[in-house]
Amino acid sequence: MTHEERGDSLADQAAAWIPPWQRPAPPVEAAAPDRDPEVPRQGPSHALTAPSTPAQADVPDDADVVGAAPDDAGAAGAAAGETGVVGAVTAGGTAGAAVVRRQRSGRTRPAPEPAPVLDDTELRGALEAILLVVDEPVSELTLAQVLEQPPARIGPMLDEIAAGYTAAGHGFDLRRAAGGWRLYTRPEYATYVERFVLDGQSVRITQAALETLAVVAYKQPVTRSRISAIRGVNCDGVIRTLVSRGLIEECGTESDSGAFLYRTTTMFLEKLGLNSLDDLPPLAPFLPDDVEELADASR
Repeated sequence: MTHEERGDSLADQAAAWIPPWQRPAPPVEAAAPDRDPEVPRQGPSHALTAPSTPAQADVPDDADVVGAAPDDAGAAGAAAGETGVVGAVTAGGTAGAAVVRRQRSGRTRPAPEPAPVLDDTELRGALEAILLVVDEPVSELTLAQVLEQPPARIGPMLDEIAAGYTAAGHGFDLRRAAGGWRLYTRPEYATYVERFVLDGQSVRITQAALETLAVVAYKQPVTRSRISAIRGVNCDGVIRTLVSRGLIEECGTESDSGAFLYRTTTMFLEKLGLNSLDDLPPLAPFLPDDVEELADASR
């Protein structure tokens, strides 16, 4: 091709060029149908007609837009069938975005099964088995929670078991102690039990420890200085002994002086066979006749 022919060709093209704003608008194509009858429907998808701009498409509030898919409507429908797409938004035969509607499952948490109600024979056996292994008195509420039974059944059943042991003349009985229940040997067999358990070894509480323990039991909560004032001697060593044996314990401090307060423990009630401190014998019969004069003199 010569230089002249090339120049004429470019000149002709330049003369025939029309700016875009002067070109006639292209004919508007008819909207694509929802689904081509010849194309098999894939998955649970439905092709929807969208506005002219994909961003203006009405998207349900409970739907998630998974991303733009610049592909033909058929590819969008296939993707919908594989990923569970409920609707595909298309504009002019082009998929603008695939909308995933998560199905709301109607599953509810099953109600817990009610605890089986034990008959009297099984309840009696379960209570006896637990009472044989406890190392301290156990309350009726704790037994009811462990056995998953109404607390109203536990108390009467324990009373019935205790009455049965007494009527049968067993060497042990079931008693209330320290706010709970526990099996104990009967007092008439105490000498045989002591012979077996102690085997010649005996550990006794001294008279000073008994006096200190009595003061704590009737005056609790009480400080060391108050105990020493009542007994008339220093009792620091005795208090340490009682604390180490688990008969008394600290229970706070006095607001004025900041001194430690002491009280009796559950073991104290258990060892004495008491259910609560209200079962302590009255102190008045053991006091001297001139106790008021002695109290005034100590002040």
